[in-house]
Amino acid sequence: MVYRRTERTERHARTKEEAFVRAAHELVAHEGFAGAKVAAVAGACGVSAGSLYSYFGSRDELLARVFRRAAGRELAAVRAAVDAAPARPEARLEAFADTFTVRALRGRRLAWALLFEPVSPVVERERLLYRREYAQVCEGVIRDGVAVGRFARQNPAVAAGAVIGAISEALVGRLSPEVARRAEVPDEQLVDEIRDFCLRALGRVPA
Repeated sequence: MVYRRTERTERHARTKEEAFVRAAHELVAHEGFAGAKVAAVAGACGVSAGSLYSYFGSRDELLARVFRRAAGRELAAVRAAVDAAPARPEARLEAFADTFTVRALRGRRLAWALLFEPVSPVVERERLLYRREYAQVCEGVIRDGVAVGRFARQNPAVAAGAVIGAISEALVGRLSPEVARRAEVPDEQLVDEIRDFCLRALGRVPA
């Protein structure tokens, strides 16, 4: 006799999967991906560690799901900010840099996990996909700015990668949980400095 999953059992499975994802997300947000051990995730859900494998093929599969959800929310926030900004390319670039930076500083531990923490190849593939998505958003802004003469003539794809690299590098020391040092500048100033650097790097043309 072939067992067929009913609508009720499907709903129950989705509920259990969601519980595992939520628990893993909370652990990643506070301890990074390294802290989201199978035993810890299962314990947060009040079940045995082995039960997790009834819903996910591996820990990496679960963490990739967590990454997609968390990174997707951040990307959506950046896209929404860019879309809501005034049509001027400078304003859209400012929205991109400010939103990315402010949200990273607000959720430091999660931002570190999403951007920099050493992860498995499975999760790293997700990271590269989302980095490409960010680059495409930024590239569109730069392309428009070059077209209307607000940014210097340049390859938008190359410039977009450079902008994202600059933002990330400027944040790495501030976000790192391993570096306990006095901040050289307050967060508000850091946001301003990163934004202004990006505009200068793109050769913003004075009005």
